[in-house]
Amino acid sequence: MKTVLITGAAGDIGSHLRRELAGKYALRLSDVRPIAKLARGEKFVRGDVSRMKDMLAVTRGVDAIVHMGGFSVEGPWETILEANIVGTYNVFEAARRNGVKRILFPTSNHAMGFYPRSRIIDEHTYPKPDSRYGVSKVFGEALASLYADKYGIEAFCMRIGNVNPRPVDKRRLSLWISPRDFAQLVTIGIEHPAIRFEIVYGVSGNKRSWYDNSNAARLGYRPLDDSETFAAEVLRNEKPGADPLSEKYQGGMFVLAEVGGDPAKKVPAAGRPRAKARAKPRAKARVKKR
Repeated sequence: MKTVLITGAAGDIGSHLRRELAGKYALRLSDVRPIAKLARGEKFVRGDVSRMKDMLAVTRGVDAIVHMGGFSVEGPWETILEANIVGTYNVFEAARRNGVKRILFPTSNHAMGFYPRSRIIDEHTYPKPDSRYGVSKVFGEALASLYADKYGIEAFCMRIGNVNPRPVDKRRLSLWISPRDFAQLVTIGIEHPAIRFEIVYGVSGNKRSWYDNSNAARLGYRPLDDSETFAAEVLRNEKPGADPLSEKYQGGMFVLAEVGGDPAKKVPAAGRPRAKARAKPRAKARVKKR
């Protein structure tokens, strides 16, 4: 059984992923925040992505890394720099030094957020980040490309929309991905034998999608869910009065936000970045995202 490291495992997406991957892999979970209840086949190792020493320790002896640690919304440059730029470099470099070949990097729709919603984009579309957070994800994709070409790292970059049991607003009808579809995409990233450097979109098979996800389909991705199942209810509950710019662009409120990012989330004052997955404040806690 392969050993898979999940950084940022205490976050919302990490929790979904742990449940979906249970029994498939030996899961090594890392975060700066302890995980109290471990399931069978899980092991917790504390680690701060901003510290190379920690990343050298947590990446040792694993078969693949799903790097979700960092800061998951717009924030002060110093926070983004430490958690998402220094932190991502530390993970890739620690993996190289430890001989780990396969890295899954959950990038973000916010790397592309300044494209209009009328535009269908694919993995070849030039990045147009909507925030400092989005810039950090473009950096991570570029770093993955460098480590693939120079060091032979097998890098699988997933531009995640919104991982959630159900879409919560109109925008997310276009970029939602269910936990089971996300787990399917992650499994492809871990198992596909021909990964060198790939960019795919982390979205379900949504009728309203802004993404041509043919590259994911080429690698075997067959999403089981479609946000259209929830569309009537979501649109019925949608509040009017959104800013015209946020309605125009795929990044939504991130195109306007300074510190704070997605207004649907309460973001506390930034502190020391944590190695968490996309979700809540502080360091890249990973997500119910974007």
